[in-house]
Amino acid sequence: MTRAMGAAMRRIHVGNALSAFGLGFTVPYLYVYVAQVRGLGAMTAGLVLAVFAVAALIVLPFAGRAIVRRGPRPVLVVALVLAAVGSMSLGLAGSATAVLLSAAALGAGQAVMQPALATMIVDCSTADTRSRAFAMQFFLQNLGLGVGGLIGGHLVDTTSASSFTLLFGIESAMFLVLAGVMSTVRMPHSPAIGDAPSPSARGAWKQLLGNRAMVQLSVLGFVLFFACYGQFESGLSAYGVEAAGISTSVLGTALAANTAMIVVAQFAVLKFVERRRRSRVIAAVGLIWALAWVTAGFAGLGHGSQEMATAAFVSTYALFGLGEAMLSPTVAPLVADLAPEGMAGQYNSAFALVKQLALALGPAVGGPLGASLPAPYVVTFFVFSLGISLLAVKLGRQLTAVQDQPWRAKGSRVVARGAVEPVGVEA
Repeated sequence: MTRAMGAAMRRIHVGNALSAFGLGFTVPYLYVYVAQVRGLGAMTAGLVLAVFAVAALIVLPFAGRAIVRRGPRPVLVVALVLAAVGSMSLGLAGSATAVLLSAAALGAGQAVMQPALATMIVDCSTADTRSRAFAMQFFLQNLGLGVGGLIGGHLVDTTSASSFTLLFGIESAMFLVLAGVMSTVRMPHSPAIGDAPSPSARGAWKQLLGNRAMVQLSVLGFVLFFACYGQFESGLSAYGVEAAGISTSVLGTALAANTAMIVVAQFAVLKFVERRRRSRVIAAVGLIWALAWVTAGFAGLGHGSQEMATAAFVSTYALFGLGEAMLSPTVAPLVADLAPEGMAGQYNSAFALVKQLALALGPAVGGPLGASLPAPYVVTFFVFSLGISLLAVKLGRQLTAVQDQPWRAKGSRVVARGAVEPVGVEA
């Protein structure tokens, strides 16, 4: 890695931490703010959460093309300004219409940040450093969310709308500070294609859909996010409360255990996965999450004491955190390495679109199932976890040797981008 790349990467990581810190301030309290503090009711609060997902699904198909054409930095700055406006407006909004419009702006800005930041990381890393860079990003995101949520919890007062206005104001300021920091980043390599010929928007999507490995990774990604992240704050929490008798304080402890596992284990896990085939690492995550669902089943369906059920439920979240720590240096770099030169923004946006779709459908399916049918719920997602392992092994057959084992590139900047020569079933 060159000195310029290292300096740019440090600023990008600072930006990741700031954005996560700002989001941690408001996301846990959004429902309470809309439904109770502003007195707009549970239905409006639910619509706000839906608007976040819908806004992301609308803008992400266009975000990839913009990143390819303009480069990730200007797209990121525009997204941050939009998010800052949305956040500040949300803190001041007093009507349902104003709240929904503000949420749409905030959700659209947040959605575009993900692929833009990911593309900047790709352009400031090499094959040898990319996994570590994405692991650092994931570590800082979780640390920022945790610290932001902790501080935000001490600032909010459900009897005072002004305390929430302060909260959203701080979040807005974080986005603007981040925009300032990102505007000073000197990208060592610009992904913008300039005067070079490039496929049309339709052609770019056709090219992406013609990449069998990327299509299979997208299917795998959907299952990953649907079966894990899409259950954290909906199905799994509903299952814990209804079937396992878990209190809200224990649920908070479980979420804290998930974050703590990621923060503590991230770099120890990184050393383990760096020299192993990516497809095999993802397959191992499926097995770990299958064990997590077995543990969850014991918590809610076993016949032990409440203390044992509590310990099992907290352990479930910790096991999910271990799997997440293994995925962070694996999946995101693989998306980048599958992209042809100059198309990383398009591929990152497409994968972010798959993620958003899974996160929208996951709670809708898991919430009612976890609350009313606990045994089928656990069995269903246990099967999904085993499916992750099978899909990962199948994906490995579509990857080239250096896509599945990036250390083979021996420091090369390009890791067989867009290649279709499969690895086969070599060990």
